[in-house]
Amino acid sequence: MVRKATHIEAKSSTFTQLLPLLILLAILGGVAFVGYQIYLSATKIRDNAEARMAKKNVVFTKDGLRVGVKHVEQEKYVDATQSWVVKAWNMGSHNPPAVKRK
Repeated sequence: MVRKATHIEAKSSTFTQLLPLLILLAILGGVAFVGYQIYLSATKIRDNAEARMAKKNVVFTKDGLRVGVKHVEQEKYVDATQSWVVKAWNMGSHNPPAVKRK
């Protein structure tokens, strides 16, 4: 009967020796899960920021930040410029009213 008692003590001592290891693994698993969730959130925030900046023609590159100019068609640009020049010409070409001399 003494043997059975020592055998039971051996099982309980093995469990008590493994208990700190199991607790450590559980804590590390929890920390890893929280870290992974933070990583996923940061990645999603970065992707959303890049998408919003791309809409405004701002792109992040390895060299830094690149700001693009919105594409303006050549024909529209020339038309707008010519319109402005014509308006300025027409406003300047009117004869001033005659000045009456006394």
